[in-house]
Amino acid sequence: MKHSSTVTLLAAMALVAGLSFLATEYRSTDGLTAELQPASFIIRGESLETVRAAVLGSGGEITHELGVISGVAATLTAGQLADLRESGLALRFYENGTVETAAKGGGGKGGGSTNGGGNYTAINTHYAQLVNADDLHSMGITGAGIGIAVLDTGLWKHDGIRYDTAGNTRLKALYNAITDSESSSPLSGDDPAGHGSHVASISVSSLMTADGLYNGIAPGAHLISVQAFDENGRGTYADVIRAIDWVVANRKKHKVRVMNLSFSAEPRSWYWDDPINQAVMVAWQKEIFVVASAGNRGPYAMTIGVPGNLPYIMTVGAMTDNYTPEDPTDDTLATFSSAGPTFEGFVKPEVVAPGGHVLGLVQGGSTLAETFPDYYVHDMYFEMSGTSQATAVVSGIAALALQAEAWHGVDALKCKIMSAARPAVTGNGGNQTLTYSVFQQGAGLVDAHAAVFNQTVDCANRGLHIDNDIDGYQHFGGRANRDADGSYYLRGDDLDSKESGYTWTDGNLWADGNIWSDSYLWSDGYAWNEPYLWTDGLGVDGNLWTDGNLWADGNIWSDGYTWTDGNLWADGNVWSDSLSEMASMSTWVDPE
Repeated sequence: MKHSSTVTLLAAMALVAGLSFLATEYRSTDGLTAELQPASFIIRGESLETVRAAVLGSGGEITHELGVISGVAATLTAGQLADLRESGLALRFYENGTVETAAKGGGGKGGGSTNGGGNYTAINTHYAQLVNADDLHSMGITGAGIGIAVLDTGLWKHDGIRYDTAGNTRLKALYNAITDSESSSPLSGDDPAGHGSHVASISVSSLMTADGLYNGIAPGAHLISVQAFDENGRGTYADVIRAIDWVVANRKKHKVRVMNLSFSAEPRSWYWDDPINQAVMVAWQKEIFVVASAGNRGPYAMTIGVPGNLPYIMTVGAMTDNYTPEDPTDDTLATFSSAGPTFEGFVKPEVVAPGGHVLGLVQGGSTLAETFPDYYVHDMYFEMSGTSQATAVVSGIAALALQAEAWHGVDALKCKIMSAARPAVTGNGGNQTLTYSVFQQGAGLVDAHAAVFNQTVDCANRGLHIDNDIDGYQHFGGRANRDADGSYYLRGDDLDSKESGYTWTDGNLWADGNIWSDSYLWSDGYAWNEPYLWTDGLGVDGNLWTDGNLWADGNIWSDGYTWTDGNLWADGNVWSDSLSEMASMSTWVDPE
């Protein structure tokens, strides 16, 4: 893989967020106290009403009501901030820094069609066949009746995105979190950035080849477009949270069962204290199946981003067919795909899906088209790689499974998809070994057909209690560990993963010759065994450290080892390195 470190693009986007834990004072460029230069903050408390009253009482200006996290975003002066901090209320503060993408690259117009009508020829995009979704399409399982909310940059109203398999308009709602406005017509709006359209078309495109093969994974599903990034790829943390808040509030009205989050921000806190993660946990609690990108910072360990580091949701890494979709023996893990474990010791990603040189719909003249015109391969088809694209594949599979058995809850659906996945293995019969670590491939390559008919539903999120996690009563850690040699492994009560081939050296990619096995037996407890409970003593001030003890009932880190020779976030500060870059939303990577 060839990383392009100088280009950060739309969701291909960059979350350049200066969310830092609060300093006591903010200064203007001339060094004077910024009493007259208000700044934007996210403030959380016991309830939205309590926080709203406190902020208004201080004279602050509320810009976003974020009920999903019992908070608001508000513009405050240094004096107003100090008053709130000294109010005696149980409030948490985060700076709502800028979220933006890099400037546009290139100068010419893209080669893609700007025509949303029927003047085009559909070509085979292959990924539906790679995950056996085409078998389900032939049975009439297309995701019909299931709503997928795509939180991204908007939508191009191309026919493949606009119409479902029955020729009906699939667009049910369009909400702009930046302006806090819902369009009176879901057919309005656009996607001048390009990324949202690419992602959505992978999930649902109803374009059909001459051979009768659909381009998208769930071509019968309907769409809810939720825009959190503008035409320049800019937004704020508050915009993303407000977008999730709207999805949660309108889930029943628009029959939202799946939410696609094709972005990944570098963690700056424990999973439960990140404001986006807090909102995503509520969405999962409300039975919205959340699918998130692992991130594009692989192949190194502990590079899973936010919100993919949440233990509850489905986090997706990327594989590539090596440009030979008919030959699975040369498939490989994409080298850019982020790997686990998370800082809290959880195995991530849960699965991998096609994410190399993926073809999707992008409008000519969009930011993607202007920046990378050479990646148009056929009229409106744009080639792009990333875990964003792999995430869209799994969102489509979730819709297929929910159409077939709509009664399944989110934990059961996660188990169905994971336990039906096919890990990459080397060898034959009883001599099979994993080609890639569980920290790289999770349970393996998703299989839509197997997931739909799979009846294993009790293997995911066991021992986790999301209600307690959201309330701050309990938090959890996984079983991942690292030995003195620097290798990562899974620790269990009755197993030794070091003796079973589950040890992984950071960044190591194994030999070619992979076979996606449908017969590999996962030992119960390797990837999804019972979590550890975090120690008490978190408190309303966010103190993560209780006399230095990270874990209750036993230290998961053998011989006292910690990941970074000390505290991950010094002095208990959630957002460290004041005003530094939060992370990038799925940086651009060259196709592989």
